[in-house]
Amino acid sequence: MPFTDRRDAGRRLGARLDRWRGRDVVVLGLPRGGVPVAYEVARALGAPLDVILVRKLGVPFQPELGLGAVGEGGLRVVDRDLVRRFGIDEAELARIESVERSELDRRAARFRARGTRLPLAGRTAIVVDDGAATGASARVAVEAARADGAAHVVLAVPVGSRQALEALRQDADELVCLECPSAFTAVGQWYDDFAQTPDEEVARLLAGEAGEPDPGSGDEEVTVFAGAVPLAGRLTMPERPAGIVVFAHGGSSGRYSARARSAADVLHQAGIATLLVDLLTPSEEADRARVFAVELLANRLVEVTRWVRRRTGLPVGYFGTGTGAAAALWAATDYRVEVAAVVARGGRPDLAAKRLGWVRAPTMLIAGARDSEVLEVNRKARAQLRGEAHLVAVPGATGLFEEPGVLAEAACAARDWFRAHLVPVRVDGG
Repeated sequence: MPFTDRRDAGRRLGARLDRWRGRDVVVLGLPRGGVPVAYEVARALGAPLDVILVRKLGVPFQPELGLGAVGEGGLRVVDRDLVRRFGIDEAELARIESVERSELDRRAARFRARGTRLPLAGRTAIVVDDGAATGASARVAVEAARADGAAHVVLAVPVGSRQALEALRQDADELVCLECPSAFTAVGQWYDDFAQTPDEEVARLLAGEAGEPDPGSGDEEVTVFAGAVPLAGRLTMPERPAGIVVFAHGGSSGRYSARARSAADVLHQAGIATLLVDLLTPSEEADRARVFAVELLANRLVEVTRWVRRRTGLPVGYFGTGTGAAAALWAATDYRVEVAAVVARGGRPDLAAKRLGWVRAPTMLIAGARDSEVLEVNRKARAQLRGEAHLVAVPGATGLFEEPGVLAEAACAARDWFRAHLVPVRVDGG
């Protein structure tokens, strides 16, 4: 990973653009992820910073893949080859554009407190984003800068795909890119920390506040890369958290689960942060073999854990459900991470049988008292664990914990376990 985070990328990009220092330059960041990069560029050049508002037109079932982009002033770029390939008709394209233009208007109101754009007429505009995958957004941004009268447009990105960069050279007067890897999958692959940039950070940076991004309280959608695979998650940070619990679910919708969120809420009230993460992508979940591929899930959980430690510095616990429970137990034995505590609720610890004897993290297994088969599986698993282990049989609960009050009882048991065991551990050196 060549970049620690967007601020690091911006500092390095600013150094590359040093020849523009002292000239009549305006730095334009693409919200949201491009603004932290642009802020550092503007600071390095002693230049004013503004946003240039562009919205990607995403494929409906794969929104990270851009069909094109729209910008202020009615600008639009559409990749007609992709539109045909995915069978998207004009009505659907118009619907996508309408949604993105509404968001464009919202961001204009949110980020331009002064109400107007910085004048570009006759000046050099340096358009900055955090990367270029397809280049659609950057292309619209360059066109928007020209439409506002910029005499010279420089497009600057820390990393980009060869295909995108070749196309963008035809649009910008100059193109500056620090990294152009031959094996390019996604922009976030080239950052250690590629967490989403919240509106509040964008507004603060545009106001000229130089503080580092605050990892304090908040709730945000994040993307964590396991190799080249983007894993979606929801990070919640209460004020001054004592630790963080990663919820592991062997599917692609765990972060939306009402059951998982209700358990996470109990932890938040106890001052414990959470990350609800999907260990599979939606397309992978359709392959049932992957749902039960515990070693694959565990390896991804390890990558998520390493990211969490770098991002928060907090001691980490696991809350596993379904096949994610087995993945949590397996990952807890990996030498690359230190796990302070594990809770497995209604899961399949037997799927991690090869590693149970290696688990030394304090572990709580939670099962329904009325599900005799699963309860017996958990009893056998507890006997194999090497570290502190406790089995909770929730009275009146069956395997799915659907009875009134039993899910809350399980969540409270997990909360007490994590409060007792989430103590500081050394930072993962990897």
